[in-house]
Order: sequence, then C-alpha cells, then structure tokens
Amino acid sequence: MQLLPRIARGLRRSQNLAVPETGAPLGPRHVAALEQLREGPLSVGALAARLDLTLPTVSGVLADLDRGGLVARTPDAADRRRTIVAFTPGRESEITAWLDAAAAPLARVLDQLDVAEQAAFLKAINLLEGELESKNP
Repeated sequence: MQLLPRIARGLRRSQNLAVPETGAPLGPRHVAALEQLREGPLSVGALAARLDLTLPTVSGVLADLDRGGLVARTPDAADRRRTIVAFTPGRESEITAWLDAAAAPLARVLDQLDVAEQAAFLKAINLLEGELESKNP
C-alpha cells in the first residue's frame, strides 16, 4: 500500500514532463480520454462508455482538452444530435508522441520482464482494478 501512492506520483510526473501546451493541467481522465482517441474519432457517448464516466463528466474533460487545443468536437454528419471528438487536426503526432513519452516508464519496466511475467503483471493489475471497482460502485 505504501508503494501505490509513489507509483501514482511518478506516473503523474512522467505525464507532466512532456505535456503539450494546453493552458490547463491534464489529469488522469484527460490522459485516458486522449488514449481512447488515439484509436480514432469517437462520439461523446462512446467515449463516456469506454471511460465508464457520465456524459457531464466526459463533457467537462473534453471542454478542458478543447480549450487546450488538443481535441476538436464536430457534429456527426450522419446524426446531428451526436458529437464526434477527435485529435485536433495537425496535432495528432504531437499528442501521440506525448502519450508515448508519458507511458515510457511503464513500457521500460515491462520490457525487462519476460512474456509470462508481463502477463502475470497485467493480470494482477486487472484483478486489482476489478476488485476496487466491485468495492466502489
């Protein structure tokens, strides 16, 4: 238990080292949203579902990212009631490079483990997440 806060602080520091100029601090929810958008544009509802957050919470995260110039929101051409979110055009490579840099410490550690150890580590992290979710509905 003593190790977890130090790990969390270290991960936040690694995220902050290379943060794109946004005008607003980026927290874990911002990073999680950007990671989801790395795969391509999503509707606000789909992003909320993937992050297991409410629409108002995701809208707040997106407002911060929009103000920082990291994402662009546009009406869905097929359904004007939906909004599509994507990386701001022209900033994709910068954002992807920042996400990669933020994840680099974890990647370097995983690279030191063999395949079985990596699988065990990821299994343990997933089990911990599931246990924490079941205790905090």
